[in-house]
Amino acid sequence: MSRLQRLWRNQTKVDFPELWKTTLKVSAALVLISIVALLVRGVNLGIEFEGGTVWEASAPDVSTADVRDALREVGQADAKIQFVGGDVLRVRAELDATDASSVAEVSLALANLTGQGIDDISFSSISASWGDEITNKAIRALIVFFIVVAIYITLRLEWRMAVAALVAVAHDIVITVGIYSLFQLEVTPATVIAFLTIMGYSLYDTLVVFDKNRDYQRRSALVGRATYTRIMTTALNTVLLRSVNTTITSILPVLSMLIVGSLVLGAVTLAEFAVALLIGLLVGTYSSLFVAAPAASWLKERQPEFVELRDRLEARAQSRGTSVHEVEDVAVGPSPTSPTPPAAGSPRRPPQPGTAIPPRPRKRKRR
Repeated sequence: MSRLQRLWRNQTKVDFPELWKTTLKVSAALVLISIVALLVRGVNLGIEFEGGTVWEASAPDVSTADVRDALREVGQADAKIQFVGGDVLRVRAELDATDASSVAEVSLALANLTGQGIDDISFSSISASWGDEITNKAIRALIVFFIVVAIYITLRLEWRMAVAALVAVAHDIVITVGIYSLFQLEVTPATVIAFLTIMGYSLYDTLVVFDKNRDYQRRSALVGRATYTRIMTTALNTVLLRSVNTTITSILPVLSMLIVGSLVLGAVTLAEFAVALLIGLLVGTYSSLFVAAPAASWLKERQPEFVELRDRLEARAQSRGTSVHEVEDVAVGPSPTSPTPPAAGSPRRPPQPGTAIPPRPRKRKRR
């Protein structure tokens, strides 16, 4: 049976602890790259956060150099120039809405450059104080979100799982914002909404894993017979198909929004929202399996009762001349690294010397 068939039948036996050794290095590298990008390149904040004035006009046959020359003549050579949706020119300058003469000069320069009337050049102005207020509210909302989530998970599960879940969420946000910084994608209110959606999705996926893990811990057959990491691995293999299906069904509408909305219809706001969602969905699914789960296992394995359990299982394995995984197999089942039983129809191995084959029981005859 192939891996895809086992996944479809929810019969996977992935050795997650072995994968964690590699994925944690990958996560550390991505977080490091994201932090360096944020420190070096910064974040390309939209006008709603920084304030200023934005002009938009249709300019199919105009280059960035032409726009720069035209803006230099009106004293706005440092303005940000961007082409969005193919041939839509967007210019952003740090001009206050009260400076009507400067705004009119830029509008006239763009109208002459694109060969349109000045009424065809759209512009919007936002004060810097309003942008600062929006930024402060977004930061406060993020802090409140983390506090409420930490309290809920602590009451619902325990504080170690709350810490692991928040580490995964922070991992997702840092990498997503790092990608935006690395490629200088503009951060708008739509992007912030997408970030909040990402955090909710990541927490949902993580809590499903933790809840399944708690169900396994309550089984009497597993109490005192398997380490926390082994039980977490079993839970992850159980919910792996659900995570894959949820991710695929979530990505399909986002891709349609990104392709149809931005490329076909030219809706720039949809593209800003969809890009953040697409990155966050992929990173969120990854973090629930390869960040939150190992973080929770690392914290739980340091509890005295789990330390004592591991020592007891290691002593039992040493006395039997086997490994801890083989001792755990008795309670949990074959581990991902254990040899699989022979398939039906395959030739049986001959009995080893010194082993006796018990006779088949005879049927009792009715009197």
